[in-house]
Amino acid sequence: MIRTFTGPDDLAEALADAVAAAITKRLQQDGATAIAVSGGTTPLRFFQHLAKKSLNWGDVTITLVDDRWVPASSPRSNAGLVRANLLQGPAAAAVFIPLAAMAASPEQDGAAAEQAIGALNLPFAAVTLGMGNDGHTASFFSGGDRLAEALHPSKGRLVETMRAQAAVEPRITLTLPVLLSADTIAIHVEGAEKRATLEAATQPGAVTDMPVRAVLARLPPPEIFWCP
Repeated sequence: MIRTFTGPDDLAEALADAVAAAITKRLQQDGATAIAVSGGTTPLRFFQHLAKKSLNWGDVTITLVDDRWVPASSPRSNAGLVRANLLQGPAAAAVFIPLAAMAASPEQDGAAAEQAIGALNLPFAAVTLGMGNDGHTASFFSGGDRLAEALHPSKGRLVETMRAQAAVEPRITLTLPVLLSADTIAIHVEGAEKRATLEAATQPGAVTDMPVRAVLARLPPPEIFWCP
């Protein structure tokens, strides 16, 4: 289902409402919950809208769908973006678990991230995903060295490392099974070029060519939030 909005602010508010509703439902059911969000510049308005929601944020854990293996001080760090834009106002009371650490490589410290995600109240109440113009989502890149492992439905891992030419830096990412198990999955895309990529991904083709296809194939399908 594609929900179309007039602009980024309308989209951000609607997406924040959807995630807040998913959080509230899980809190009522379990008393604590977790969400996973994507980085990059597209979700900044969404972060700012969600941060203002009146929720029991102290019972919510926030983590990332994926991150680049860079210092948190880097402008390319998704963790840095979350801290600056989502862990503000009421949402500052939430617990934040970054994926990237200070080890020299994600391969050296992937076990720590695996343990941290495994300790959460899973499944996630909500997962928000972006999508690149090449059809990647999370750090599922076509040609990625661990793409098959990250997409495998029964490997049992929650976290994978990823290196790919298009990724620039080494990456760490949640795997497809843990993402697809979330109560609510939303794909957030903006602009005509990404709409065209999304439409191409709905056509028959290999998942390894456009990994977002693995998410679009979920039943029930993810909700897509789009604006020009």
